[in-house]
Amino acid sequence: MGFFSPKPDFHIPEDGIDGIDRIDTITLGSIQQSILIQSHSPKNPVLLFLHGGPSMPLPGVSSRGRNYTVATNTKELVKHFTVVFWDQRGTGKSYHKNIPQHTMTFEQLISDAAELTDFLRETFHQEKIFLAAHSFGTLIGMYLLKKLPGKFHSYVGLSQIINWSENDREGLEWAKKEAKRRGDFKALNELEAVGDPPFTEGYKQWGILRKWQMKYSTMVYNDSQIKHPGLLKVSLGMLSSSDYRVADVFHSFYSGFKLIYTDKFIRNIPMIDVQKDVPSVDVPVTFIHGRKDVHVHAHFAEDYLSTLKTNYEKNFIWMEKSAHLFHPDDTALIEQQLINELSHIKAEVINL
Repeated sequence: MGFFSPKPDFHIPEDGIDGIDRIDTITLGSIQQSILIQSHSPKNPVLLFLHGGPSMPLPGVSSRGRNYTVATNTKELVKHFTVVFWDQRGTGKSYHKNIPQHTMTFEQLISDAAELTDFLRETFHQEKIFLAAHSFGTLIGMYLLKKLPGKFHSYVGLSQIINWSENDREGLEWAKKEAKRRGDFKALNELEAVGDPPFTEGYKQWGILRKWQMKYSTMVYNDSQIKHPGLLKVSLGMLSSSDYRVADVFHSFYSGFKLIYTDKFIRNIPMIDVQKDVPSVDVPVTFIHGRKDVHVHAHFAEDYLSTLKTNYEKNFIWMEKSAHLFHPDDTALIEQQLINELSHIKAEVINL
């Protein structure tokens, strides 16, 4: 597989005593990109985790040394898996000012993920790996299952998106109702003026919806009983990462956004339709969704799962304290669910 270019000192320990805790740079789609690899043993099954956004590397390379990552905990996970977090092209430690903007496409992100999958399979000598994803990463994940059949043990989608434009349509209706409930006429006027998805004018329309979604805290949930650390605190945690520079944080939330969120990219989003393009898969599938999530609306994923064709099991699991960014109590449960995915290896052996 000659398209892989790991650093010259890239190596995997010969036994499980040393474990792995390292960041490496590899070439994916002709661009140098960074991955975090953590495991108690290199013999563990590989779990590739795709972050959301685009350009929001949580979890990503900055998760090194952290347990809570907004999508899972890691302390127990790395005992059972070789966990790989990847800063996708153009974000965090995978940002470079010379990345051609025309390469920042959904198709290229899928291609990068496919190369990374084969790199991990080859490096760790595993025919199949496990796959999990959060938010926008779930779109990459589903198309990756289609692109690379037979290369994954199972898939777990957290806050699974099915159709970006239909989700925006429902998100817009929710935001209008919330604006009315609050008596926020400025927001209501702006939201009424953007028109209906799909947003063919690009960021001019889409940015207004996102502005009011963020103002109305669709990403996190808090009440008198449930307390979440919040998007700001979680994001600023990148600054305390020993592996992230201030520039890496800047590239995650500004440079990377400018690089990928072009009008062309946003206009092409309506073409992403998991329901139409991925009607069947050849792996067990589990969707995990926050009960309080009004950023990605769950019923689309529930409807899709009910029609998804597969010879394997399908599961939908609610996390009761969570919105789009999962509550720390729920990420502990998600971690255990991911560990439970190991049962699919045993099932494969039995079915041989």
